Amino acid sequence: MTTQSSDPISPAARAAHLRAELNEHFYRYHVLDAPIVSDAEYDALIGELKKIEEAHPDLITPDSPTQRVGGAAAEGFAKVRHASPILSLPNAFDGDSIRAWRERIQRYAEQNGIEHLERLDEVVVEPKIDGLTIVLTYENGLLTQAATRGDGTVGEDITANARTIKSVPLALRGKTEDGGRSLDDGRWTMDDLPAKLSIRGEAFMFVKDFDRLVAEQQAQGKTAYANPRNTAAGALRQLDPRITAQKTLNVLCYAVVDWSPGQAPSTQWDTLAALKNMGFPTPSAKKFSTLDEAIGYCESFASKRDSFGFEIDGLVIKINDLRLAAQLGFVGRDPRGAIAFKFPARESTTKLLDVVVNVGRTGNLTPNAVLEPVQIGGITISNATLHNYDDIARKDIRIGDRVMVKRAGDVIPYVAGPVVAARTGEERVIEPPTHCPFCGTQVTRREGEVALFCLNPDCPGKLDRAIEHFVGRGAMDVEGLGEKIVIQLIDAGLIADVADLYTLQKEELLNLEKFGDKKAQNLLDAIGQSKDRPLERLIIGLGIRHIGEVSAKALARHFGSIDALMKASADELQLIDGVGPIVAGSVAEWSAHEGNHRLVEKLKSVGVRTADEPSARLASEDAPQVFAGKTFVITGAHSIPREEMQAWIEARGGKVTDSVSKKTHFVVVGDAPGAGKTSKAEKLGVPMIGEEELRALERQG
Repeated sequence: MTTQSSDPISPAARAAHLRAELNEHFYRYHVLDAPIVSDAEYDALIGELKKIEEAHPDLITPDSPTQRVGGAAAEGFAKVRHASPILSLPNAFDGDSIRAWRERIQRYAEQNGIEHLERLDEVVVEPKIDGLTIVLTYENGLLTQAATRGDGTVGEDITANARTIKSVPLALRGKTEDGGRSLDDGRWTMDDLPAKLSIRGEAFMFVKDFDRLVAEQQAQGKTAYANPRNTAAGALRQLDPRITAQKTLNVLCYAVVDWSPGQAPSTQWDTLAALKNMGFPTPSAKKFSTLDEAIGYCESFASKRDSFGFEIDGLVIKINDLRLAAQLGFVGRDPRGAIAFKFPARESTTKLLDVVVNVGRTGNLTPNAVLEPVQIGGITISNATLHNYDDIARKDIRIGDRVMVKRAGDVIPYVAGPVVAARTGEERVIEPPTHCPFCGTQVTRREGEVALFCLNPDCPGKLDRAIEHFVGRGAMDVEGLGEKIVIQLIDAGLIADVADLYTLQKEELLNLEKFGDKKAQNLLDAIGQSKDRPLERLIIGLGIRHIGEVSAKALARHFGSIDALMKASADELQLIDGVGPIVAGSVAEWSAHEGNHRLVEKLKSVGVRTADEPSARLASEDAPQVFAGKTFVITGAHSIPREEMQAWIEARGGKVTDSVSKKTHFVVVGDAPGAGKTSKAEKLGVPMIGEEELRALERQG
């Protein structure tokens, strides 16, 4: 008579088979990323195993997939002493720093008689996961303990929480009911595994899971989590493992802490392969035969850091030969055999100085933060989006707060929240506006939306219109920056005012639809060229009400700089020929607005010309009006910029237009002229002259 355990259809045998099958599916899903069953089929197998275990509690084993979530919350975390120190890494921020590291360890090795230095050049590069270090310990193939890094020597026991992480194997591959082989190639058996194995890994959240969690928190009116790393760290230190289970954590493993008895793999590359075969998820890694190849890979990877789907803050370069790395020892708490290539930071803290409002193309009022300038990812950030007033209230962001500023996807800066502990009591609550700050229209909130709207179709504050006006041909003349691209830039949060055009980066543009490298570079070149436009063009571009071409020229010639213009009173402005009381009042009102002063200072800081050289602003009475009544068109490249030539002609009474017509008197042709203008001039019989002929016309009077 056979016993129950040997009966192929007995509950014990079925439970053992289900555990083995489920663990293998776990391996294929979390380690190989190549599942062979659907989620529904996996859930059905889990359901069957649960029913057997409910009917036969004595069949429940510690490695059963049903045992991931524990019961009641713990009162605290026990301390755990690690088998060997869990150390940090030295940092490098460029290729030269990594080469200097290589030279240091070479000198150390030579001074201490360490051999096989040719092996220093073979390295393995892995992502530096921005998560929480976790140490997993297995005895006889079963998970017995999980701990945090702590101070590197002593951590906290978080075993119950780690068991809720689905990518943490509860049993190593090869562990089946009878100690036999796994279901596929049978490479690992219990005889192959050490009796005790401790593995170092990193617990983290995928960005998609974090975004989903934040959306849920916001929908419930709760304070949103700051970032995936803090969320993962907080989840792992929950006293109730059921809360941890709700956070959808993951783990990637990359190093052996303890392998006893026996000898662990001798290279990092083989270590990753061994861990993967045992059932551990491992990070994507690359092996290089020279350090320069590894450096090139690291330097090119910063722009791809989001390709993993989880946060990384750099790459780790490890000497592949682990025995050589061990011989090199440590400097303080940093191993000599590895170094972290850190990417530029994309979050920092700074002070929130003010909140300004922009009106979008649909009339939505968007609050934007005015910040103390801070470097994030190599770029100076002085303003950032605050999304909407509901978000401000939910996060309790106040003027005067020290705030955390981030760059979403390394591109768009936004305020993530306040550093509450840094408050002094002098911070001011941000109140949503009741009226549009630009036109005074009462704002409205559409049903089901969080945004506030100005419904005035002629509101002067609408950002897209302001920027389109600023870059137009009569103003700063930025070629290639049309309405659609302006809207793209606004919708992506890349520009909050006209000055932001001059801080755009190529990588930001490449993230936009239909932007390739050439298009992005052409646009940046055109924006850069507009920095040196004459003052009158800037005055027009700033969109001051009632200012046109004639009044802008008069103001530019009289004052010579934006600073002088903004100091003038309405009475002083009316004394200028061509400036009446309406224009004077409008300019004085514009100059009194503090936000316009900030904008001008910002334009200066990015290199936009805000003052004309005396030679570029000759008043009409300073030069003979030899071109009075004459219309000119300028085409091609000349010895002086087009703007200066235009100013020179206008100072002598002439008029410069962009297109050739029957009213054109002369077309001034330079190198590489526009074919359309020259052919039309030829067709209409308009004289085409060069720069020397133009100057000869002046001498002739």
